[in-house]
Amino acid sequence: MINVLIVDDDAMVADLNRLYVNRVEGFSCCGVASTLNQAEAYINNPAQPIDLVLLDVYMQQDNGLDLLPIIRASGRQIDVIMISSASDAVTIQTSMHYGVVDYLIKPFQFPRFEEALNGWKAKQSLMGSHQYYEQADVDRLLHGGAPELADSKRLPKGLTPQTLRTICQWIDAHPDVEFSTDDLANAVNISRVSCRKYLIWLAQITILFTSIHYGATGRPVYRYRLQPEQIGLLRQYCQ
Repeated sequence: MINVLIVDDDAMVADLNRLYVNRVEGFSCCGVASTLNQAEAYINNPAQPIDLVLLDVYMQQDNGLDLLPIIRASGRQIDVIMISSASDAVTIQTSMHYGVVDYLIKPFQFPRFEEALNGWKAKQSLMGSHQYYEQADVDRLLHGGAPELADSKRLPKGLTPQTLRTICQWIDAHPDVEFSTDDLANAVNISRVSCRKYLIWLAQITILFTSIHYGATGRPVYRYRLQPEQIGLLRQYCQ
């Protein structure tokens, strides 16, 4: 479960955001802070799990921006989504300077809120699925996060649904097996070059975890295995 701390001094807004958080699958509100002192106490408590902070800017006694350097100084891997009516350039630029992952301007609708949380979750999944990255992976992390399911259903040029189905069916039948490009190419009887294209794409949409191994010659061998939490997505390509 992904733990979300809400920092907002408007009780009605904070409660609405808490309801929104709990509507998004995989997320849970772990606390609500109405002041920066309360928020800092949450953040500096190592026993309190926090993955994501939803942070307001305009508060009666505080400026939410002042929490950003506190979070960074804590050394904890906590990301921030700003949720505020502040739309001035200085506020938004300061937020970006501190690496906030999204910025929602009030008022907003639930679909935009859900998109922000799921977009962050997808990027986290992409970051956790690789030991080494292709350039396309880095581009997604820096410029747009991991692809959404709707985008992942559109195959890149050169890939066919029939071959993808064959590959995914083999992976589904061997969920605990770590395999190389050669292993899979031989198993499903397709060329190594073609097989690698499918494996790269499946890794890019976070169905596969990629690791790299160096043999006696120093030549790297990429090995893949199924991400267990993505088996549902994999099976959509098996049909």
